[in-house]
Amino acid sequence: MAVALYEIGIAITALAVAGSLVHRYGLSVIPAYIVIGVLVGPNYPTTLGDLSPVALGAVGDVSLQLVSDSDLVAGLAELGIVLLLFFLGLEFSVSQLLGDGRRIATIGVIDLVLNFGVGLALGFAFGFGPVETLFLAGIVYISSSAVITKSIIDEGWVANPESGPILGTLVFEDIFIAIYLAVLSAVALGGGSLADAAVSVGTAFAFLGVLLAAAWYGTGVVERLFSTGSDELFLLRVLGVTTLVAGVALAMGVSEAVAAFFVGTAFSGTEHTERIEHVIAPSRDFFAAVFFFAIGLTTDVTLLADVALLLAAAVVVTTASKLLSGTLSGRVYDLDPRRSLRVGLGMVPRGEFSLILATLAATAGGNAGTLGEVVPAFAVGYVLVMSIVGTLLIQNANVIEGLRKLAVSPEAGS
Repeated sequence: MAVALYEIGIAITALAVAGSLVHRYGLSVIPAYIVIGVLVGPNYPTTLGDLSPVALGAVGDVSLQLVSDSDLVAGLAELGIVLLLFFLGLEFSVSQLLGDGRRIATIGVIDLVLNFGVGLALGFAFGFGPVETLFLAGIVYISSSAVITKSIIDEGWVANPESGPILGTLVFEDIFIAIYLAVLSAVALGGGSLADAAVSVGTAFAFLGVLLAAAWYGTGVVERLFSTGSDELFLLRVLGVTTLVAGVALAMGVSEAVAAFFVGTAFSGTEHTERIEHVIAPSRDFFAAVFFFAIGLTTDVTLLADVALLLAAAVVVTTASKLLSGTLSGRVYDLDPRRSLRVGLGMVPRGEFSLILATLAATAGGNAGTLGEVVPAFAVGYVLVMSIVGTLLIQNANVIEGLRKLAVSPEAGS
């Protein structure tokens, strides 16, 4: 227990120092949280001698690992995903989502065809087999709900028109990935049939239907159940119900992010929204910081050299494909070129679902071969790079928009 408390203290202090440094220069905290996770985590070189055998070899085996990749950190990181999507749900109503159903389906298909298709092409180009290619396609296709939500909240985009297609695409992706994971698990693990996968998918959709109905019809109940004069009790009620629903969803094969989002929409039509922003937001920011820190903890940078060429190709090609699909999605929503470009920039980060696929690949491949070694190593490196690249693109959207205008109309810069 003392060791765990010691590690938690180091983690929080490291996050505070990293966040303070980048905040001073007006930079996004997300890349800083991820990098600090790498620096103090279990995948950092384990001895000073490893860093410089010549200069430091005489020092001996001095451990530099400060924080382990524990179940406690993983649990706190899950809460970060849940609360980020819960807050995103606060910005939207069920009626708004249902009203956008056709457009969400359209932009979802555009996103799927372009980005999943690019993943398939990459897999076959690098000589992967069919199963490995399916894993690779999923890893590069699915954007990070957590990273994107944090970024658009920090940049103030959440109330802007571009948030509509960004949110719609995330919802489509999360629903698709629930089906994809069920089928892929049955194929890769070999322990279940396609019929079992169909049952799993049906159960997931049934649960989503219940959540949707609760969010649609339960506004009055939510209003009454969470009315209390105590901020402490209000905090516990909101966190408890949101986490419980997300946990049940995850156990039933549904994305905890989607479940938390629908819980947020149930609150969006109540008078509790302002109080949630005041009372719950600090908890959201804390757990979100732990989530990004946890990405760093799970990234073994020593494995990246073996997948450097694939990683470089994937970063370039899939950044371009997300920019294209996002921009087209913005046009579906009748946004101007500037805001359509922002949709594309906003969809670049990858994160939690890609790491889930990496874990499944390692399990199915037995930590050997392309599926067990190459795919997981690629996934953690890809998430690290794309989460950093994506947040930087979002943060520098105005600069990129200026460059786009200059490219389209060179005379505008003269």
